This record gives sequence, C-alpha cells and structure tokens, in this order.
Amino acid sequence: MKKFHLGILLSILSFVGLTSCNENVDDTSKVVLNEVLTVNESNFQDDYGLQNAWIEVFNKSFGTVDIAGYQLRVSSKEGDTVTYRIPKGDVLTKIKPRQHALFWADGEPNRGTFHTTCTLDTIRTNWIGLYDNGGKLIDQIEVPALEADHSYARVDDAANEWVVKGGDKANSYVTPSTNNMTIEKNAKQEKFAEADASGVGMAITAMLVVFSGLIVLYISFRLLGLGMQSKKAEAPKQEAKTESTPAPKGDSKEGEIYAAIAMALHEELGNVHDIESGILTLYPRDSQWNAKHLLLRK
Repeated sequence: MKKFHLGILLSILSFVGLTSCNENVDDTSKVVLNEVLTVNESNFQDDYGLQNAWIEVFNKSFGTVDIAGYQLRVSSKEGDTVTYRIPKGDVLTKIKPRQHALFWADGEPNRGTFHTTCTLDTIRTNWIGLYDNGGKLIDQIEVPALEADHSYARVDDAANEWVVKGGDKANSYVTPSTNNMTIEKNAKQEKFAEADASGVGMAITAMLVVFSGLIVLYISFRLLGLGMQSKKAEAPKQEAKTESTPAPKGDSKEGEIYAAIAMALHEELGNVHDIESGILTLYPRDSQWNAKHLLLRK
C-alpha cells in the first residue's frame, strides 16, 4: 500500500515538474513544433550517417522566417531542462514558407547548426518548448514514451491534434522534413483507372483536346486574316476618292503659286541679280606637274 501511494506521489511530482515548464504560449507564432522522434534505430540519418532523435519545426506562414536566435528547451524530469540556442550566421536557419527544419537531439552542437545540446529520454515523457529570439514561449509539447522508429506528430502540418506515427499502421508514416499528411491513394485516379484500364479513352481524349485546339487556332487566324484584307481593300478606295475631289475655290496652294510668281517678277524688275563682266582673269602659278616651261630645254 505504501509503495502504491509512493508511486502516485512520484507521478504527481513528475507531472508538476513537467507542467512547471509550461508558460503562456503565443498562438500567433509563425513557427511551431511539428514532429518528434525519440528512439531512432532504422529511421532517418543525419549528415554524418548517424541515427539520432530529432525534432521537426514547421513554418506555417506564407513568408520566410529566420529562426536564428530561437531556443529549444528539453526536460524529461524536474530540474534537468537543457536549452539550445540556435546560432546566427547560417542561411539555412531561414525557413521558407510552409517548409520544415529538422534538429538532431544528439547532444553534439559542434557538429553543426542543427545539432542541439539537448537529448531526448527514450523511457520518460519529454517536454519540449520552442522560444523565440526574445525568450518568449511560442510552442510546447509533451512527447510520451515511444517505441523505436515511432514519432509523435501533428495529424497534418500545424494541426492541433497529435498522434503516434510509425509501424504497420496505414497512412501513418514517419515524415521527417516533409508533410505529415501522406496520401497513398487518389480516389479520382483509381476511379478513372477502373473505367479505362487499357488507356484507350485517355488517348482519345488527349487527341480530341489537341485537334480541337488546332481547329480553334485555325479559325482564329483565318478570321484575323480576312479582317486585315478587308481593311487593305478599303484604304485604296478612300485614297482614290480624295484624289478625284476638285480643290475648292480659294485653295491655299493656288495662293502660294501666285506669291511665287510675284516674287520672281519683283526680283527681275528690281535688278537684284549680281552684275558680272564677261572677262576672266587667269593668274599663272608654278607647280611641278603642270609647269610646261620647266620641261623646255634651255
């Protein structure tokens, strides 16, 4: 009886220790914890070819978020909270819209930006908290003890419901660095495959679509060509009509002709032209190529 009461007391203390880490979570945060795997025996490998526990973070917004300076805190029992601050200066800390970032909880931060100082307990419940660069809690989760190669994940990316994934469960694959919701079958594709197993209907449909498009293009260009021809035919008619129309009286061109004639008569009668004599004076000039006297014998 005493052992039973002692077990209850320890359970209560463990629960209080884990929940003591909980704070008010910022529901407006763009980044959330998305999936956690604590025991990695035959699952995803890191960049060193090693299999370790990992924590997946998801950017649920439609803009890039830089998580440099953010903190990951892990606690499996009271008083053992370990904090890992994501270093700055790595371009990979910028998570693109609706994308994931995977952190290895191997306790080896010297291996790179995405290797944390935190490790996950394989037996106890793990509390994981995500803090922004201002030290504000933006997301947290209590991960229960899991079997090997099983993960604790949201049903879909950024969804509120969490489930255990892995094993032989249908549509329950562990999905590091990818969407949590995996779709094995497409009902529309399966229905179409049943109706057209040989693919003849698909081929006929494709040919009809192609030929229909070609016919539409032919008709469009044909109508466009006819329209251009009609415009060209109308243009000469308009020009001929303008040429045959007699010039109205008092036209400006007739006045210009009269002005030119009057100016010519004025210049002729006014003797404004230069008076030149008919005498030309030539000045000889010696040169080596045209001096004839230089070629005569003395």
